[in-house]
Amino acid sequence: MSQSSTENRRIVLAERPQGLPNDSTLRLETSDIPTAGDGEMLLRTKFLSLDPYMRGRMNDAKSYATPVEIGGVMTGQVVAEVVTSNLEGFTEGDLVLAGSGWQDYAVSDGTKIINLGKDPANPSWALGILGMPGYTAYAGLLRIGDPKPGETVVVAAASGPVGATVGQIAKIKGCRIVGIAGGAEKCAHVVDNLGFDACIDHKADDFAEQLAAACPDGIDVYFENVGGKVLYGVLPLLNPFARMPVCGVVSWYNMPNLPEGPDMGPVIMGTLLRQKVKVEGFIIFDSFPASVYDDFRRDMTEWLKDGKVQYKEQIVDGFENAPAALNDVLLGRSFGKVVVKVD
Repeated sequence: MSQSSTENRRIVLAERPQGLPNDSTLRLETSDIPTAGDGEMLLRTKFLSLDPYMRGRMNDAKSYATPVEIGGVMTGQVVAEVVTSNLEGFTEGDLVLAGSGWQDYAVSDGTKIINLGKDPANPSWALGILGMPGYTAYAGLLRIGDPKPGETVVVAAASGPVGATVGQIAKIKGCRIVGIAGGAEKCAHVVDNLGFDACIDHKADDFAEQLAAACPDGIDVYFENVGGKVLYGVLPLLNPFARMPVCGVVSWYNMPNLPEGPDMGPVIMGTLLRQKVKVEGFIIFDSFPASVYDDFRRDMTEWLKDGKVQYKEQIVDGFENAPAALNDVLLGRSFGKVVVKVD
């Protein structure tokens, strides 16, 4: 079903999932296209971002953001075109970065909207390397990880939009960078195209041994976005006064209950205590002053222009394919930043 000029497709949360979302979790429905009133504008979605945090929004649990209600439109950032505007500073044809979610059309009063202009280069990049994932990597690594030249930085999901950016920034700052990814193809991309010093396949039976061999001087910064066996492999290698920015734990997002097996709590907490590790979780747009975002846009734009940062984007065609594509993100089957081309 293509985007229409007469009706609004919406993907809503039909039920709260237990584990990985399935065919009953999200529902595609149609409604009338809303009308913009005074001081408002009508937006038509062109690109929809898919990100791991969306799984958490499906749960009815205390978090940093309000859960999506049953029957509510799934949350998400989009690049949209202004169809009509009764709002100063926005005109028909402008492209904007908005949080209007999984739907074709939405009305906005301009709150938390960034105007990208009439014809920005690579507009979908506002959802990736020049948007939330890129900013997450930049601020988390530089403001919390505080990498020093010569230190060893390790990042999981190293071929993904956050991990790939973390590693390349760490390299710019003079660090030794070791990535962790799933499969030979992703590891080859991380080393050959992104310039990491090494990349370890977390699927390998001897993953922990390979990671230790790649980090002979230990780990000074571990950028945490996965959790699970990767975290357990990292813990014994952390140096005194290591830093651990935490932006996600995607390997645990689909667990309906606590994991089976030994209780790793004593190992985790004991390591953090003995090695005096600084651990700081952060939610990107809540944790840093606005000036950090300005620094990020300036630096990242320059690094991209100079070829110091490479960016891989995976475009999924078709709004109806968004639910399956999100599961690919959650299961590590995607490659690069995943964006749905809606129109």
